[in-house]
Amino acid sequence: MNLEEGFLKDSIKRLKYYKELGDKTFEQLEEQDFFYRPNEESNSIAIIVQHLYGNMLSRFTNFLTEDGEKEWRQRDAEFDVFDITKEDVLSFWNSGWNCVFTTLESLKPADLLKTIYIRTEPLLVYDAILRQLAHYPHHVGQILYIGKMLKGKDWQTLSIPKGGSQVFNAKMADTQKK
Repeated sequence: MNLEEGFLKDSIKRLKYYKELGDKTFEQLEEQDFFYRPNEESNSIAIIVQHLYGNMLSRFTNFLTEDGEKEWRQRDAEFDVFDITKEDVLSFWNSGWNCVFTTLESLKPADLLKTIYIRTEPLLVYDAILRQLAHYPHHVGQILYIGKMLKGKDWQTLSIPKGGSQVFNAKMADTQKK
């Protein structure tokens, strides 16, 4: 495997990990949790997902041939409160990620050095992918934080539990020896 193939493979792997963190958070939440906002200036999980969905569709539809900020995207409206359900939120979440993964899985190593545009700014494809690798985990972290805040002591950790680093590291070491 060459560097370009590895970059594409690892980018997809990392993004799938962040989607999984969101999925595992959603599994712990009740319907009303998706719409909780601590104040008027804060975004709910539903609003964050609306924004991710709009961004994902805009950035990854016709990725190599059209500006990543599509004319049909209504970014400001992504932050409005709509009368939607948990099922709607999950549909947006899954549709957005499907668009990302379908596009990334279709890319060839030679595509990484092509120039694309986002808001007329020229970016090499690999840089545009890196940009999303920073953007999407940022919002997934917000989703996790809200979920953990809402669930409190009932939160099921998605990473190494407090006080569990030594046990985790030992398991990882054993796994690597096999």
